[in-house]
Parts: sequence; C-alpha cells; structure tokens
Amino acid sequence: MSLIKRLKELGPGALVAAAFVGPGTVTTSTLSGANYGYVLIWALLFATISTIILQEMSARLGLVRQTGLGEALRIQFKDSVFKWPLYGLIIIALYMGNAAYEAGNLAGAAAGVGAIIGPDGNGFDIAVIVLTLLAGGILFKGSYKLIEKLLLTLVFLMALAFIATFVTVGPDIFSLMKGMFVPTIPDGSLLTVIALIGTTIAPYNLFLHASAVKSRWHDKDQLGAVRADTAIAIGMGGLIAILIAATAAASMFAAGLEVQNMGDMAIQFEPLFGSFSRYLIGFGLFAAGLTSTITAPLAIGYVVSEILGWEGGPTNIKFRLVALSVLLIGATISLTGIRPLEVIILAQFANGMLLPIAAGFLLYAMNQRALLGDYVNSWKANIAGGLVLLVAIGLGLRLIARSAGWL
Repeated sequence: MSLIKRLKELGPGALVAAAFVGPGTVTTSTLSGANYGYVLIWALLFATISTIILQEMSARLGLVRQTGLGEALRIQFKDSVFKWPLYGLIIIALYMGNAAYEAGNLAGAAAGVGAIIGPDGNGFDIAVIVLTLLAGGILFKGSYKLIEKLLLTLVFLMALAFIATFVTVGPDIFSLMKGMFVPTIPDGSLLTVIALIGTTIAPYNLFLHASAVKSRWHDKDQLGAVRADTAIAIGMGGLIAILIAATAAASMFAAGLEVQNMGDMAIQFEPLFGSFSRYLIGFGLFAAGLTSTITAPLAIGYVVSEILGWEGGPTNIKFRLVALSVLLIGATISLTGIRPLEVIILAQFANGMLLPIAAGFLLYAMNQRALLGDYVNSWKANIAGGLVLLVAIGLGLRLIARSAGWL
C-alpha cells in the first residue's frame, strides 16, 4: 500500500497523535528550544520511538484480544487478592494525571483564543468556560468524531506552518543532529526533559489506543495495517514536536529571547509570517487544545469503565459522567489563576511521573500467553519496552533525588 493511501486511512494512530500534539507539546517543545537550544531534542526522538514501541503493544492487544488495556487487567487480576488496591492505584493515578493534563489543555486552548483576540482582563476565564461547555457538549452527545476530524486538519495545517518556518529560519544542522543523537541534560533542564517525555508518551493513550483499535479492526490478519497506522501517525506527531523545538532554537535561543507568556511563542513564526504570527499560534493552540480536551476525558472514561466492567463504552451514562468530571476538574484548576505556561508544564511533568505505572501494567499484560497466545511480546519487544520503562523510572528518581538535595 502506498504512503498516500496509508495517510488517507489513518485511524486510531491519528487519534493518539492528535491527543499528544496538544498545547503541552507545542509549549514544552517551544520552551525546550527557546531555553536550551538543540540539546534536548534527543528527548523528543527518544519519546517518539518509545511511544511507537508502547502504542504498538497497546494496539496489538486491542486487535488480538478485542479488549482495552483496562479490561485486560481486570481479566488478569479478577481472582487476585490485590485486585482492588491495583485497580485503585491505576484509576486514581490516571484520573489525577488526566485532570492535570486537562487543565493544561484548556489553559493552552484558552491562551490560543487570547492570542487571537488580544489582551483582555477577563478573556482567559471566559474562554476556559466556553471551551469547557463546548467540549462537555461534544462528550455528552458523543458527536466528537466529526469535530475531531476537523481539528486534526487544523493541527496538520499548524504542522505545515512549522515545517515552512523551520526551512525559512535555517537551523544549525550540525547542532540539530548532535542534540538529537547525543543525550545531554544541562543544569536545570531535568523537569523539561521529563515534561517532553510526558507530553509525548501520554500514559492515558496506552488505554485509549487499545479501545480505539478494537472498534476499528477485528481480524488478526490486519496486524500489519495496525502497526503501519501506529508508526506513521505517531512518527508524524513526533516530527512535529522536533520541528517546533528546532524552530524555537533557531529563532529564539539563537537571539537570546525568552518566553514569558503563551503569546511569546509566536516569535518563532515571525521570520515567515510576520505580524500574522500571533493569529497562527493562537489558532494552532486552540485547535490542538480542544482536540486534546476531548480525547483526555474519553481515555479516563475507558479506563474506569473497563476496569469496573461497565458495558456500552461512551454511550454508558456512567462513562460520560466520569469523562465530564475530569473536564470539570481540569477547568477548575485552569481557573485558579496559575499562569497557563506553569499549568501546562506541571501537567506534562505529572504525565512523565505516571508513565512507569501505565507502561509497567502494559508490559505485564503483553506477556500473558493466556491473554494473547502467540501474539505475546517477543524478547526484542520486552527489551525495548523494558528500556523505556527503566529510563522513565530513572529520570523520575533523579528528579526526586535532586529535589531532596541528594544530588
């Protein structure tokens, strides 16, 4: 099948890519490039490859077993005395992480609206409330798929803008390659590294992907198509993040410019789009934010309903109430007065800290022959997944040690 045809038939992989290419990706990638130049791009490359590895496992589970990850864990632990503590750990950790992530999505989308309409004293709060009502209506009515296609198109247009700007600003290719393949963690950048990984390997996507795949594909012979869908869509999402960081490095870090607010991120577009730049970044943040604002509550709805055995998926009223509660908590957090940049970075950091929990449970499920038969992980897949897990745990422990003054 040709690449063009593959792109036209992108399915759940595009959903996953749209979920992580939100305000968090735009913001953390921009801050990475603006504050540290090219040296942290390796984290985005690592995160992209890691996401493809883990999401392939999730997609394979959804296709072969025709269950979501939450349902698979419920099956595996149904007779265990530890099942309720484990269920509680997964639900609470992901629920809290998604609430923080949702706050970042709403803050980013609202900041995008603010960049378009200009400064206004109450503009941010009003935008958050309107966006919450819009996303809530879409989630409750279940008509999100049509809206999502539109927003995917908008995010794609933003990606084209970054590609064009990347070419225009003329980045230092040697520094870019060095930053991509030589891992370095400068002083003060560890939080940014974890945020870059957390915004790309979003823990909730491991649950969302399996549930989406089982709704799209039903034949094990379609595994090749599932893997291609995963690699192409997520690879494109990772490329967007790398281009954002590289563009910010070339246009902002090189000039010694700092990002003080969301509107400052438009600076990287100015070499190509001039005064229109603030509208472009505002439009992009709004589109990316609203897409992620819809997918994040959907994911936690799947997690809770599958673990607790609720039938009906998104049509179940309990599913919808769980999803809406995440949306409302996220809106409340974003209205507390914390700067949007801080909300988004903290949300990506929370995702990075939660990653080992979700990835650990996924690796466990993918090694259960009773669940997957001959489609269990190969030793190569286990080594790759294990390395991702170890790096995530190591970064988290290093940050904890530094915060405690042990390093």
